[in-house]
Amino acid sequence: MCLRAELGARIADKTVLKMMRELGIRCGIRRETDYHRYNSYRGPVGERFDNLIARDFRAGAPWEKLGTDVTEFRQPWGKAYFAPVYDFCTKEIVSWSVSTSPDMAQQEEVLRRLFARMPAGASPIVHSDMGWQYQHPRWTGELRRHGARQSMSRKGNCLDNGATEQVFGHLKDEFFRGVEWADFESFKRDLDAYVVHWNTRRRQVALGGLTPVEFRKRLLKAS
Repeated sequence: MCLRAELGARIADKTVLKMMRELGIRCGIRRETDYHRYNSYRGPVGERFDNLIARDFRAGAPWEKLGTDVTEFRQPWGKAYFAPVYDFCTKEIVSWSVSTSPDMAQQEEVLRRLFARMPAGASPIVHSDMGWQYQHPRWTGELRRHGARQSMSRKGNCLDNGATEQVFGHLKDEFFRGVEWADFESFKRDLDAYVVHWNTRRRQVALGGLTPVEFRKRLLKAS
């Protein structure tokens, strides 16, 4: 997709396979593994919400349905946590935070970045699991104040948040698997760069070969 879109080159699958064999390049198959090891559920510690998404991750416009979650990365120097907000329509990561602690300060950064970008008049459904962060008064209050509606997965049912979990799967395969960083700062720098790559360079079949940003701009131009 990238060769065709960016260079106008069309290369047959068999030609690519032949070149890969000559160069000793192999395409690994995604392994079944527990991508989401971090569990933020602590019971009913705050306000909870109905599952408005009900596994219908389709969206007709940007900023209509958003998903969020937290995933954990383990490194020799400790742990890091990635908290994104993902647009179900454009596949764009519209806000994120990388931190050494999955605390409320991380979520406040996510919210600041989210509302700084959210268009005027938007009232998205923001879907999450039942993690303590998403029951916290600062989270629920900020979403309500900005006109967003909250939706929550049922307890212990990761398929209810499948769209965001899928992002974590791709991210850990493409960015993380088998790599070690010297320190948190270099890890954060590279993960921030990967998110920019995801949004602006990584083309997706589901978007007709466009990047998330290209797809969003096309939708807005047509509306």
